[in-house]
Amino acid sequence: MVARRVRKYRTSATTQANFSEVGQTGLNEMSGTLREEFLTELRGKNGIRIYKEMRDNDPIVGSILFAVGMLIRQASWRLTPASEDAAAKEAAEFVDSCRKDMSMPWGDVMSEVITMLPFGWSWLETVYKKRAGTSRNEEDSSKYTDGKIGWKKLAPRSQDTLNKWLFDPKGALLGMEQRTPNGLILSIPFSKSLLFRTESNKNSPEGRSVLRNAYRPWYFKKRIEEIEGIGVERDLAGLPVIQPPEGLDLWDANNTQAPGYRAEAEMMVRNIRRDEQEGVLLPFGWTLTLLSTGGKRNFDTSAIIDRYNNSIAMTILADFIILGHNNRYGSFALSSSKTHMFGLAIGGWLDAIEDVFNRYAIPRLMAVNGLNPELTPLLEHGDVEVPDLVELGDYLVKLNQAGVTLFPSEPLERHLLSLAKIPLEGVDLGREAPTPEPAVGTFGDPAGNGADPTNPPPPPKGSRPNKGPEKPPERPETRKEDDDDDEDA
Repeated sequence: MVARRVRKYRTSATTQANFSEVGQTGLNEMSGTLREEFLTELRGKNGIRIYKEMRDNDPIVGSILFAVGMLIRQASWRLTPASEDAAAKEAAEFVDSCRKDMSMPWGDVMSEVITMLPFGWSWLETVYKKRAGTSRNEEDSSKYTDGKIGWKKLAPRSQDTLNKWLFDPKGALLGMEQRTPNGLILSIPFSKSLLFRTESNKNSPEGRSVLRNAYRPWYFKKRIEEIEGIGVERDLAGLPVIQPPEGLDLWDANNTQAPGYRAEAEMMVRNIRRDEQEGVLLPFGWTLTLLSTGGKRNFDTSAIIDRYNNSIAMTILADFIILGHNNRYGSFALSSSKTHMFGLAIGGWLDAIEDVFNRYAIPRLMAVNGLNPELTPLLEHGDVEVPDLVELGDYLVKLNQAGVTLFPSEPLERHLLSLAKIPLEGVDLGREAPTPEPAVGTFGDPAGNGADPTNPPPPPKGSRPNKGPEKPPERPETRKEDDDDDEDA
């Protein structure tokens, strides 16, 4: 009877929780090298080299990345406690002090993080230190002497030093193998690192470069500019034509000196340039002429290059930077909407950076110090775009007219003043506004003398009562007899 009861409450194998992982992400990887990119020239180190050239050598790409970098660097960051308890606030203050006590300034850390934009990913190794005050090694020094463990630095690991990725049999990332410029092979575990990505596709550690869709217009633009430069140079110098003396056939197979003459002539016409060393020395009988172009080309290279510039800027929602250039104008509303979309994109990247710190960096810091994980604070970024104060003021007025009570409110007042960059020192926040005293003896007697507000007071003695506008005087009637006398006369 007991055995039957035991069998009755046994859980079948089909209803048990299955904690195993069966499938895989499908990431195309071989020996630590990813093969997801269908263009072979954008794979691996060659792709990093091309993206670096686009970042460093193209004015449109450079201006876009500069704008993104400056906006992200100027964004404010704050640590929000897990609760209102004193212990949670103390933990938030500790993490914030570690953030400001690194050997690398926080702005430099953000500069290294946003290298994920051109390359798709960035890798920072977490290095700790003991907060024991001043040390001989400047990087080990700390402003605090509490003996706790803090961040020494978040050291960047360059994308072009990647040798291969380290995965487990199920495709989970274990770390990064680095080949240093002096040939050392180093394995950096993921548990000691922070990986930032623009996006996650098949959980690829390489993310996706924001310049990927700009590669094709950049490729054609670069080559058209090169052809344009060659064309300008050739148009200025003319098309060189060299003619050997009469009777000399440069393609005569029986003449052993003809190949040498032809090679020298070909080299001469290829190397003709307009510069400070220009000049030609010809043997007797040889002639050199420069053919000028016959007219204007049938296509405008400037318009083609401008079109590719627009395409490059559009891929990152930054085509607003072209407004006002090359005789291109746009309305203020158009510019405002485009910059708003650009600000939303930057806010999304800041959210991705924020998630990595809250998911990995801060919990690991709390763990090495033996702190309660329930007290882990959250790192939050501020707004990138500053709201229009005129529009905000109009919105607050309309809310007040609709019956929404906003003031007094110290947090709201503090926030509104901070948006306008108004210093808060000496400002009394959160107090009731004084009620203005009405004038005594006005209509309706608001001073409270007992008069009926619906009944106006009588006029003072000696004044003429107001009877409204006077009627115009009536026109006197003309007698009919007078009119008849006038006719007889």
